[in-house]
Amino acid sequence: MTDRLLLDTHALLWWLADEQLADPAKQQIADAAAVAVSAASVWEVGIKAAVGKLRVELPFAPFIRRAGFTALSITAEHADVAAALPPHHRDPFDRMIIAQARSDGFAVVTRDRRFHDYDVEVIAC
Repeated sequence: MTDRLLLDTHALLWWLADEQLADPAKQQIADAAAVAVSAASVWEVGIKAAVGKLRVELPFAPFIRRAGFTALSITAEHADVAAALPPHHRDPFDRMIIAQARSDGFAVVTRDRRFHDYDVEVIAC
């Protein structure tokens, strides 16, 4: 089990709102050596806020730093890995999170069962 975690977007939102996260996942996040949030999650939050599906304060990136998490940029290499993933999951934001986890050695904190279809460690939240 890795102590390097990458939060799926819903896990990040639940952490920030202090709701819905399972206690074991909360503890792993609190104890992890590194917790990262993908730029894809910031982008996803911004899009959902813009269309009225999510109510959050924007800009959103400062919340990541205040929570003590690291913002994970998207590189061309991450894009190559995401593009090469099998099509088990169609959501482009989730595909990028999976690609980043695989490329950079993170376990993903998510409730999305489709992440299990990829070669990535999943921590259920």
